Amino acid sequence: MQYFPLFVDTHSLPVLVVGAGEVATRKIELLLRTHCQVHVVAPEVSPSVMTLAQRGKLTLSVRPYQTSDLNDAHLVFVATNDAMLNQQISEEAKAQKLLVNVVDAPDLCGFITPSIIDRSPLLIAMSSGGAAPVLLRYLRQKLEAFLPRRISGLAQFADSFREQVKQRFSNVTQRRYFWEEVFDGDIAEQVLKGNPLQAREMMQAKLQNDAPKAQGEVYLVGAGPGDPELLTFRALRLMQKADLVVYDRLVSQDILDMVRRDAEKVYVGKAASNHTLPQEDINQLLVREAKAGKRVVRLKGGDPFIFGRGGEEIEVLLEHNIGFEVVPGITAASGASSYAGIPLTHRDHAQSVVFATGHLKDDSINLDWPALVQKRQTLVFYMGLTGLPVICRELIAHGMPSDMPIALVEQATTEQQQVVTGTLADIQDKAAHIKPPALIIVGTVVTLRDKLNWFKPQGNADADKEQPGS
Repeated sequence: MQYFPLFVDTHSLPVLVVGAGEVATRKIELLLRTHCQVHVVAPEVSPSVMTLAQRGKLTLSVRPYQTSDLNDAHLVFVATNDAMLNQQISEEAKAQKLLVNVVDAPDLCGFITPSIIDRSPLLIAMSSGGAAPVLLRYLRQKLEAFLPRRISGLAQFADSFREQVKQRFSNVTQRRYFWEEVFDGDIAEQVLKGNPLQAREMMQAKLQNDAPKAQGEVYLVGAGPGDPELLTFRALRLMQKADLVVYDRLVSQDILDMVRRDAEKVYVGKAASNHTLPQEDINQLLVREAKAGKRVVRLKGGDPFIFGRGGEEIEVLLEHNIGFEVVPGITAASGASSYAGIPLTHRDHAQSVVFATGHLKDDSINLDWPALVQKRQTLVFYMGLTGLPVICRELIAHGMPSDMPIALVEQATTEQQQVVTGTLADIQDKAAHIKPPALIIVGTVVTLRDKLNWFKPQGNADADKEQPGS
């Protein structure tokens, strides 16, 4: 971030504004919505600013700027039509280590003012750093329409009960759970409807009846194939509520960035022959943290119930009477095939699809190969890149034509996605550069990629280039 967002306490804060034209007036009117003390200096003053001065809203000096005007200021706003004067004030303010804002001159600014949505005491401030002001206005319009007008009343309502909630719940996590239930439920709805008395009665009853929760819960959440925009609404909501997130190596950084900022994150990723944490230890970690009262999100790439060991983890949770929930995600096969332009089924090519794991054990893959070698069927292998030679060899040995089309999709749905196509006979030579995580798709549906390929990654110039002969 080039600009660090912060909210300044304006109580008795001395602010200098140099200029009193139309642009300066807009800044002054915004400042007067706070508790700061505004001093305006300008040789010429607009009628609006003069009226504000006459009403005692600000202090006005009708004269040219002087360096001594900076002596009592903590913040400085400059809005004159004299570029040389603007630069002079900026340099003098910075020399005195004052924060200065020069309107429409970001290079002269020590800070910039954000776009503000005011639902005091709730404030939302946004900035594009000057890069996209029209986009910023667009987003502000969207948020203005989304936020209820009475949301400020809800913030005031919550403030009036803060001490009672603190006394009722001794621990920060328990208080957060309580407030989440309030904001998600009927009490908040009554406030937003304009029924504060009924909301207060309901709140008092909830405080009397709700007991602190001694045990937390575990949510097995599918993070999808990589693109954060493919997360479900429920997955995102639970990620924002988590106290602890246990995640694997298939969860992208973009998705982790959407987790609640102060949640603890524990990496338990597995790669071939390199298990950061054994599965049994992961199971016990989930149990231990849930029993400690935490809301635990077990974040898995793809879907928890498709080669994600979600069933195994739930069995352990049941043994310990831990509450849980499963949130499905878009599995890697669906995401990879869609973004590669390869439909898994198509009436001219395949009426069935089989998901299989290509994980090697003792240099072999224990699968029912004859069942896999069927006409008009698509095969999808998870975790099969290391075992690719075995997969190709066994499929051919059990009757699949050596010229059967095959595709490898690396880092599917992300800007780093790469796709290589070929045949069972030549794919190994073409795919030497492909790295995990990658998915393998086998079947004549792969030939449709030439027509249906729609995803063009922008972050990887070579991401979608086929290898020679593919």
